[in-house]
Amino acid sequence: MNTQTLIRMANQIGEFFAAMPDREQAEEDIVRHLRKFWEPRMRLQLLEYLDSHHGAGLSDILLAALRRHKALLE
Repeated sequence: MNTQTLIRMANQIGEFFAAMPDREQAEEDIVRHLRKFWEPRMRLQLLEYLDSHHGAGLSDILLAALRRHKALLE
């Protein structure tokens, strides 16, 4: 899948959960959503992008969630 499309989709997920009052819970829910609805290869592509581009273009909450729970997405 196109990396820019993945970034856009992931940022939309982050935006949705950013409205939650509990930031820690929001980050966990982002990761839970990615695990439940994204194919493993999509998650791996997003993590590869995170590693190679240091999260450029990713929203703050998404970036925090990915870094904090990276092992759960691999």
